[in-house]
Amino acid sequence: MSPKQTRVAVVDSSSGDRLPDYARMLFKAKADKQLTFEQIGSELGRNEVSVAALFYGQAQASSEDAQKLSALLDIPHAALASSPLCSGFPDRGSAGPMPPVEPLIYRLYEIVQNYGYAFKAVLNEKFGDGIMSAIAFSTKVDKEVDGDGVTWAVITLRGKWLPYTRF
Repeated sequence: MSPKQTRVAVVDSSSGDRLPDYARMLFKAKADKQLTFEQIGSELGRNEVSVAALFYGQAQASSEDAQKLSALLDIPHAALASSPLCSGFPDRGSAGPMPPVEPLIYRLYEIVQNYGYAFKAVLNEKFGDGIMSAIAFSTKVDKEVDGDGVTWAVITLRGKWLPYTRF
C-alpha cells in the first residue's frame, strides 16, 4: 500500500445485519466519501473510536454531531436528527456473539481472558476496592513501529476509578 492510499472501514457481513438502519446509511456515505473515522472525528471534534461507536449504534450523537455529519457525509439532516442516533438510546450490549467470532474482536476478548485477573489485582493494589468505569471513559488507538520495523498496536483505555461504597 502506498503512503497516499487510505484504508476506509466499511460494514462487513459479520455486523451489518445487527446494525440499525441509520448506521448502514452512515457507513455507505462514509465509504462513498472515502473518509476514515479519524477524518470524521477531526471534523466533529471527537475521538475516532467515539465516532466509530456512533456508526455502530453504540453511542448517541449530539445535535451538533448530527449537523456536522449531515454536512460532511451529504446525508439529509432530518434523516439523522429523527433517527435513534440522536433521539434514541444506544444499544451497547448486543454487538455480537459471545465469545466473539470475529478474529480481531476475539483477540481483544482473549486479552481480558488471559490478563483480566492480573489487571484486576494490579488495579486493586493501586486504587483499592473498586472498578474502572466504562462510562466516564476515553480510549485511543495508536500505531507504533519499533527500531526493527515491527508494527505494534497501542490501545489506551482510560476510565475513572469508582471505589465501591458501603451501604
